[in-house]
Amino acid sequence: MVRGIDLFASAGGLTIGLKSAGVETVCAVEIDPCRTQTFVTHTPKAKIITADIQQTSFTEYHGKVELVYGGPPCQPFSSGGLRQAQNDERDMIPQFIRVVGEVKPDAFLMENVPGLVAGDRMKYLSKVIRQFEDLGFQVNWQIVNACDYGVPQKRRRLFVVGMRNGPFQFPEPTHGPARTHAHVRVRDVLPDHQIGDPNPSKVFYAKNPDLRPSPYDGHVYNGGGRPINRDQPSHTILASAGGNKTHFFDTLNLVPEYHAHLMQGGKPKSGVLEGARRLTVKESAVLQTFPADLEFCGPKSAQYHQVGDAVPPLLACVLGRALLAQMGTPQKQQAKRRSRQGVLFE
Repeated sequence: MVRGIDLFASAGGLTIGLKSAGVETVCAVEIDPCRTQTFVTHTPKAKIITADIQQTSFTEYHGKVELVYGGPPCQPFSSGGLRQAQNDERDMIPQFIRVVGEVKPDAFLMENVPGLVAGDRMKYLSKVIRQFEDLGFQVNWQIVNACDYGVPQKRRRLFVVGMRNGPFQFPEPTHGPARTHAHVRVRDVLPDHQIGDPNPSKVFYAKNPDLRPSPYDGHVYNGGGRPINRDQPSHTILASAGGNKTHFFDTLNLVPEYHAHLMQGGKPKSGVLEGARRLTVKESAVLQTFPADLEFCGPKSAQYHQVGDAVPPLLACVLGRALLAQMGTPQKQQAKRRSRQGVLFE
């Protein structure tokens, strides 16, 4: 079993997925108490560090773990934020690099938003990659869409992976047109009836609708929540969900009719969209591929945040299996670890 550290662990999407791939999380860093409680329910044996990562040393894990992984806070690079990148005090990528340097694992996996490669922010990513290379890693990065690997959700994320024994080769997509499997649809994983506690947030018609060719895209209703097409993967589950940024089901099938009305020049409606039902926490978690029996801790807003902030466990498992296969056998990893520790014989 490969051992690892989960930085900025949140509810543990990476840990759950990597566990299925053959990784044991021996240490996790998460400062939020609700997320920590959720994490402990599925990985109780891991040491949980709840202190400020900036004030925490990880030298005790030098030579004791093979893998470091995590998703440093992405607000500085999100296209929906202020995009201050390294000038934002919330940028925790330098701390991720520091921990990798202290632990000296065989490999690392870092997740972030695609905005990190947009425009002049690519210069920052290039600087980060050079720092990892200075630590002895060969680094590769790629933006992947979770739905192309069996997750019932369109979710684009950046992954930066470094290994000591060669550049990581990202696995080829397995789902979608002209691939081995079709995309997993919402109806493939969720029943027509509601599961989980209801979300009372109403759906209102937008005063100034922003149309797109598809009735399930654009901003036709209030907030960032959009109608869900059960015959496709879901929209990205947002960490800001819970209120009007929660996607919804159109139980009366009024969305296509209203979209056609607007496309033909009809006037926007006002008031509540009848039959609209927001996703529950449990439904959101299923679309993120969390285990069906996992209970999220804390108030509802915190639960939605934990779900939407996570790496889908299924995607983590796919990447983890590819990473472990390319890192080599456990025996080879153990020999490398003993060598770094200066141990020749046991």
